[in-house]
Amino acid sequence: MSTGELLGIEPLELKFPFELKKQISCSIQLSNKTDDHVAFKVKTTNPKKYCVRPNTGIVLPRSTCDVIVTMQAQKEAPPDMQCKDKFLLQSVKTNDGTNPKDINAEMFNKEAGHVVEECKLRVVYVSPPQPPSPVPEGSEEGSSPRASVSENGNVNSADFPTVTKAFTDRPEVQEKSGEAKALISRLTEEKNNAVQVNNKLAQELELLKREANKSGGGVPIMFVILIGLLGIILGYLMKKT
Repeated sequence: MSTGELLGIEPLELKFPFELKKQISCSIQLSNKTDDHVAFKVKTTNPKKYCVRPNTGIVLPRSTCDVIVTMQAQKEAPPDMQCKDKFLLQSVKTNDGTNPKDINAEMFNKEAGHVVEECKLRVVYVSPPQPPSPVPEGSEEGSSPRASVSENGNVNSADFPTVTKAFTDRPEVQEKSGEAKALISRLTEEKNNAVQVNNKLAQELELLKREANKSGGGVPIMFVILIGLLGIILGYLMKKT
């Protein structure tokens, strides 16, 4: 804020978030430090480029007034984003009955004996604020490490263990993994049971053949067919698991 005796001025630099083809505004706050009425006037070195509202006015005793400075839309950016434009704010004490319509250039004429305070304000261009990223990067919760990518687009294989661990540690992955393990265990158990039953049937069939050979008779054909069908069914179940 300025250290003038009449008006406090904030800010002393007019910062415009520069964007092409877009009007940009900033605000100046004037604070009357006295018990008198203070008239002010705002001038600029580039009047065609800026619109100042109000460019003249009265600040009541111990009160404030806002001045809006609007930069017209620009078609091209200045070199190195540097701006040489400046503003000059003049202030002078005036009579209590003075209103904004009574303000004229003569009131700010130092040669006429008027005590005029002057404050120079410079213009600064700043980069416009960036929109927030939809996916937070590096957040403490809910984020997982990423594999680094080299300039030629290849993924750094050294980062795979970290990425894999981060993925498998997620609760939903662990839950799915547990279900898969349970299913594999059940299918393996059923397969082992089927193999045992098949082996038992094969042993019984072999035993029947031996007893038939000893007795000189044969095994009934229907029994052999039944055993064969059971073997086919068990074989199908084993392939399915």
